[in-house]
Amino acid sequence: MNYESTFIVSPELLTEKVEELTAKAVKIVEASKGTVKTVQQLGKKRLAYSINKFREGSYIYMELNGAGEMVNSLESFFKFNDSVIRFLTIKVEKKKVVAKPDTKTELKATEVSQNEPATEQSPLA
Repeated sequence: MNYESTFIVSPELLTEKVEELTAKAVKIVEASKGTVKTVQQLGKKRLAYSINKFREGSYIYMELNGAGEMVNSLESFFKFNDSVIRFLTIKVEKKKVVAKPDTKTELKATEVSQNEPATEQSPLA
């Protein structure tokens, strides 16, 4: 299964510590027989509302592939780590391709109905 995980760490954490925390998260995924596709450190951003009295945080985004147990172990790591102030992991499903209706046939159908003369029928006929 494919997953996306984003976690926010304390803005007071040094860059080296953020990288170390990210490396630990990657090791947990790999220990749970999962793979990490991409890891992006998005930097410090202002939060929409304060979390644990923090107004900003450092964002880290990861794309993962693995089983549900991998997600459970990763999220328990986030829960018990005081540096992580918020996290979210979602399951990514393949996008369904929806066939587009043929607009030419729809236009022809509406043109025909507009060009036909309107006939009124009496209720007695």
